[in-house]
Amino acid sequence: MKINWGTGVVLAFIGFISFILFFVFKMNMDNRSNHDLVTEDYYKDALNHQTEINAQVNANNADKILIEKTAEGLLLIFPETIDLKELEGTVSLYRPSNKQLDFDLPISLSNTHLLIPDKRLLDGRWDIKINWKINEDSYLQKEKITY
Repeated sequence: MKINWGTGVVLAFIGFISFILFFVFKMNMDNRSNHDLVTEDYYKDALNHQTEINAQVNANNADKILIEKTAEGLLLIFPETIDLKELEGTVSLYRPSNKQLDFDLPISLSNTHLLIPDKRLLDGRWDIKINWKINEDSYLQKEKITY
């Protein structure tokens, strides 16, 4: 059987379209690929974006919170200039590859150190969001680390 060039072009198009449809189908049906939004309240968070920017500016103008990896876990060292009695806030740890590992910790300090235990952190990339408030002034520090 002899195939002319018109039939060859049609067969090439059919092969290419089948190849693309195979990958589209595979990506949509694969359980390993997660298509969740970054946050559950995405639109609500978008409305508070300016507040978040202002808090980041406040944090940039203040002393930074140091983040160190130790054998016991992740150590957050708050500046000594912060009044710990007035401090309130949360530390949010976001794992981009798995939503189930995300967690929040309330900030309650008796000294300037906050330890996040090693058993709660898996190796890999984490996005840390430290949100605190002192005397009605909000602060926000974001860091990306590889633990």
